[in-house]
Amino acid sequence: QVQLVESGGGLVQTGGSLRLSCAASERTVSSRVMAWFRQAPGKDLEFVAGISWGAGASYYANSVKDRFTISRDNAKNTVYLQMDALKPEDTAAYYCASGALFSPSNSDFRFWGQGTQVTVSS
Repeated sequence: QVQLVESGGGLVQTGGSLRLSCAASERTVSSRVMAWFRQAPGKDLEFVAGISWGAGASYYANSVKDRFTISRDNAKNTVYLQMDALKPEDTAAYYCASGALFSPSNSDFRFWGQGTQVTVSS
């Protein structure tokens, strides 16, 4: 059972930056892809960005491309989400997830963290 622990959320003004971290207890074949999802109040869970532990290939939702950067540190089993030029619409609970497929679908991710809140004030 892979355990994921997120950190780094908080309150920031529009245009500001935050970096989220997700520490994984282990890396396995079934958790070779890491991703960030978010959920705003009253809205569905939304894919944000994903990355593979191996090659480090990454993919993004169009809404965050050019503003957010996902990266990983294999030595620390940790994935990061650098969020720049934040907007009020980025306000949400952000969840780290791991799975076997390079996919934007939350159903393809088996392991989930508890979430961290990001609030962007206007």
